[in-house]
Amino acid sequence: MSYAISPITEAGEYVIGAAESLIETFRARSDAADRTNEIDPDNYRDMQRVGITAAFVPKELGGFGLQSIHDWTLTIATLARGDGSAAIAISMHLSATRGLAALYHRSEPGSAPHTRAKQVLEAVARKEMLICSTTTERGTDNLHPLTEATACEEGWRLNGTKNFVTMSPLATHVATNVRMRNEEGDYIANVLMPMDTEGVVQLGDWDALGMRASGSQSVQFDNCLIPQDALRTIGPWGGWSIPVLVNRTLANVPLVGAFLGIAETAMALAVEGRKKAEDTASRPGVANALAEMEILLATSQSILGRHGEDLDRFMRETNGGADATYEQGHEIMKDYQSAKWVVNRNAIDIVSRAMDLSGGGGFMARNPLSRLYRDVRAGPFMQPHSPIDARDYVGNVLLGTYPEK
Repeated sequence: MSYAISPITEAGEYVIGAAESLIETFRARSDAADRTNEIDPDNYRDMQRVGITAAFVPKELGGFGLQSIHDWTLTIATLARGDGSAAIAISMHLSATRGLAALYHRSEPGSAPHTRAKQVLEAVARKEMLICSTTTERGTDNLHPLTEATACEEGWRLNGTKNFVTMSPLATHVATNVRMRNEEGDYIANVLMPMDTEGVVQLGDWDALGMRASGSQSVQFDNCLIPQDALRTIGPWGGWSIPVLVNRTLANVPLVGAFLGIAETAMALAVEGRKKAEDTASRPGVANALAEMEILLATSQSILGRHGEDLDRFMRETNGGADATYEQGHEIMKDYQSAKWVVNRNAIDIVSRAMDLSGGGGFMARNPLSRLYRDVRAGPFMQPHSPIDARDYVGNVLLGTYPEK
């Protein structure tokens, strides 16, 4: 079976080739990890071995030097053809390292930000760091983090609880958005800190319908001491800003790729299964169902591939987002919401139709479609935005009614 999206950069070809080399290995491990509800450390050792974890690390620091959002998204889609849990988990790590690579490139050599980014990226290339990242908290949204860093004599004290901290059982470090207040204002800030920091408590509460091998437990921060320079302000607390719009779009688009990859796998399983079935030729409805699935899949591939190319162009034209306007930030968020809506809904429909074509066999736990059916349901609720809010947001941006800053 062919796939409609292809890499558009040389670095992307290498990274996606590395991802393709792991599909069958991931697929062979996926059932056991799903059944035990545990993250499989071998998947992450393999991703370190083939260089995927260092995809965004500049070549001079030991990585692939990837910069394309399009090719990052395709990498995650490729990994998800083997295991959706591993795909979404490593995308969190890649989100953090992409941001650090951007900081490394734009900061003055020898400056504190440049040196800090360089040290982290080199550690990633040496396979010494895995970074989990999260913005999610119960009872609030991405713009209103409740986890708060409070200034103290030694630096900052961090308190709060984050949910869906994907890959956290294996991560060496955690990156997260927090609330930070000082004499200048009330901010959303980002912090990167070691997981073995005193007061970091992994709650071990991950027990979900799908993505069971993602290790997306909750993590509590109990009066954690972090250095003065560990916080980086992003924008005002409680409102959209250009950095928040850009960062949230770039971090979340590749996650949509995971659900495209799941749909591609379900489609391949459906075609393979029906080719082997003896009654396919006598059931014209089978060909019709496969054709509808193919149209849904082609639509999803087209919109996500186009959006990836648009984001790469946006990054080139706005100096990596640094020169973007508030309106441009909402435009890329709008387009992301459209792609997310189409891909998530189509992926659910494709997997469901594959289940229909498989008959009772697809309902059995040993059939991979039963896992895909559960995993694909994770797509719509991922923020921002939920399906309840997404269409209002898209429509308002089209009307030029931008949310308050």
